[in-house]
Amino acid sequence: MRTQQLTDQQRRVLEFIEHYHAVHGVSPKLQEIADGIGISSRGVAHRYVQALVEAGLVATGNGRHRGIRLLQSKPQRTESSLPLLGRIAAGRPIEAISGEDELDLSGFFGEHNFAVQVQGDSMIEAGILDGDTVIIHFRETADNGDIVVALIDESETTLKRFQRSPCRKYIELIPANANMETMIYAADRVRIQGVLVGQIRKY
Repeated sequence: MRTQQLTDQQRRVLEFIEHYHAVHGVSPKLQEIADGIGISSRGVAHRYVQALVEAGLVATGNGRHRGIRLLQSKPQRTESSLPLLGRIAAGRPIEAISGEDELDLSGFFGEHNFAVQVQGDSMIEAGILDGDTVIIHFRETADNGDIVVALIDESETTLKRFQRSPCRKYIELIPANANMETMIYAADRVRIQGVLVGQIRKY
């Protein structure tokens, strides 16, 4: 089976494994896969992984902890490269688009860093323009005022300034554009994927 023949959910699992491995340097556990694609069952996640095994895209380690191995050949990262994981909306939130490119930029290199390309103008007053590439440090928590990559409802990803309500029940995702409104969600609908640490712009 080729990747074009995978179901949407199987492809999503493969992309999650690739993304997780690029950020953490290890493969995800079944529960982390289930959480990452928004399902409640480890058994369903296991079936998706087995489909990828049968397709020749991953191998499993016979029950070993974090035993999933990617079998697709990908360019080796150099010491001064970052995984470019796709594009992210800075306007209306959209799901990030996975990719396989790299940025060779040693000055921004660091453990658990990755890059995403900005689409939209919701962060222009923070100096982040459409087409900029931002460097994100993987974190699952953020402080008020941080600019973060936020995953909404396990399906849509956006770049916004983070603010947690005093009661901690709500999270505000605040654009840096006076023409756009703040997005407010129940705290359990938002998962932080990383915090902005750098920015690149090509003229």
